Amino acid sequence: MDIVSLAAIILAIVSVIGGSILKGSGVTALLSGAAFMIVVLGTISAVCLHTPGATLKRAMAIAKWVFMPPKSNPHQAIEQIVEWSNTARRQGLLALEASVDAQPDDFIKKGLQMLVDGAEPETLRATLEVEISAKEHHDLAAAKVFESAGIYSPTLGIIGAVMGLMAVMQNLADPSKLGAGIAAAFVATIYGIGFANLFLLPMANKLKAIIHARSRDQEMLVEGLVSIARGENPRNIEARLSGYLH
Repeated sequence: MDIVSLAAIILAIVSVIGGSILKGSGVTALLSGAAFMIVVLGTISAVCLHTPGATLKRAMAIAKWVFMPPKSNPHQAIEQIVEWSNTARRQGLLALEASVDAQPDDFIKKGLQMLVDGAEPETLRATLEVEISAKEHHDLAAAKVFESAGIYSPTLGIIGAVMGLMAVMQNLADPSKLGAGIAAAFVATIYGIGFANLFLLPMANKLKAIIHARSRDQEMLVEGLVSIARGENPRNIEARLSGYLH
């Protein structure tokens, strides 16, 4: 669990509600079913319209990474690669076959299996780099779903505000309704801008950072496997891979 992300969400909610109370508006001023429907449902419909189904499904799958990102331990990964290198140097590549099935990650399992099967270093690199690039592209497209939602949301908020003002204009003959009507009209703007800048856009950027870090870890693994395939010294491999830690 990413405690920082959870704390940030709570702080964002507290800042808006607390600010409304300190400004004298109160909590009830922020509640509007019509504004919620226009902004939230409108944003969801816009995102669904422009996003392919597979990308939308992937976006929902990786949303949890904001709070529970994939485990990443590059120091441990380097130690594992060096251990494989020592084993291959002493007993040959076939000695690594026992390690293939023990890998929980499909990408690592695939790379290690290719190494055991005696794939040429450049073939190994090319094959795995294609998979890294394709997966990164797909995941970044999924992260951009939240970025797109953050772009649509403020616009829908403006639409909600205009619609609210239209309702106010219809009641100009009754001055008692004008103040409450105008206040309600701007709630949609708060929803649109608030959802975009406090939740959607930060989520998109957080997911992009996680995806890039994951690709970096996979590139490090590829470099290590290729070095083992070339028969390089384990110490040289460790020294090269340490550069990924900076």
